[in-house]
Amino acid sequence: MSRQKSTKRKKLYSQIALILIVGVLATVGYVFYQFQSGVSMAEEIEGDPQEYEFNGVKNLDTVNVLLLGVDARADEERSRTDSIMVAQYNPKEGTAKIISIMRDIYTEIPGFRNYKMNTAFFLGGPELLRETLKVNFDLDIEYYALIDFTGFENMVDVLAPNGIEIDVEKAMSANIGVSLEPGLQNLNGQELLGYARFRKDAEADFGRVRRQQQVISAMRDELLSTRGVVKLPKMVGAVKPFVQTNLEAGDMLNIVKSIALQRPETVESLTIPVEGSYTDDWYEGVGLALTIDFDKNKQAIEEFLTGNWPLHETGEDTSVE
Repeated sequence: MSRQKSTKRKKLYSQIALILIVGVLATVGYVFYQFQSGVSMAEEIEGDPQEYEFNGVKNLDTVNVLLLGVDARADEERSRTDSIMVAQYNPKEGTAKIISIMRDIYTEIPGFRNYKMNTAFFLGGPELLRETLKVNFDLDIEYYALIDFTGFENMVDVLAPNGIEIDVEKAMSANIGVSLEPGLQNLNGQELLGYARFRKDAEADFGRVRRQQQVISAMRDELLSTRGVVKLPKMVGAVKPFVQTNLEAGDMLNIVKSIALQRPETVESLTIPVEGSYTDDWYEGVGLALTIDFDKNKQAIEEFLTGNWPLHETGEDTSVE
């Protein structure tokens, strides 16, 4: 090879390397700018994140997060959990799964008498709820993320300024802060939250969990679309002041980057208790609660997370185009 050709090739390699470096720096700069933009937007709304103890167990293969929706009210010292979910993301396989756990399950709470599942959070925060899930379902959870209603509304409005498309199944207004009419429509953050919280019908909490999974599926489709992926950093920044979590900002951005680069084709969902494994019973000092077959539900969770649970038994499982 002549010296002239060698020089040209080195020059070409140098140009390619420079382009790649500039591209990486531009991407990092964009992500940071959008993240800070979201933070600045959220700071205009008062938020007061609280730190909780959480002794989660690290899993080398998956990211397991306890997701808690909280009804935080200024006149109450302790918040109530409106929804309890366990999300699992496998970055190697690019798979995502969500387990919705009914808050009215009558259960053993370590160190206390038996109560409803969501009472564990009221008594001891995310850590006691983590211990309760470990004792009863053998679930090892590394992280927790607790978001209040304002944070959820803010997240939706940043992700989808024109709203998230939902086919509202019936008129809804009781105790949700908004009035919704039936039909296919775009819901803003406040409306989508109201839709997910509604339970004044024959399905009660089971209907609410089903709608929560429907909302997650719709948000997943928006989030993993091309327009949604570019908003991820801004959305993370926008909800940060309203989220209590042991995930550091860098960890969150790494997960976001991983999801953006290797978008899950499906988000499988499972509701606990599974069909045919529970009864409605009345307990003194507790009220109406769900008595469940813990062995059957523990087995269902294990099979679901290992990929052996029948897909027709899970919630909505649609592919991302």
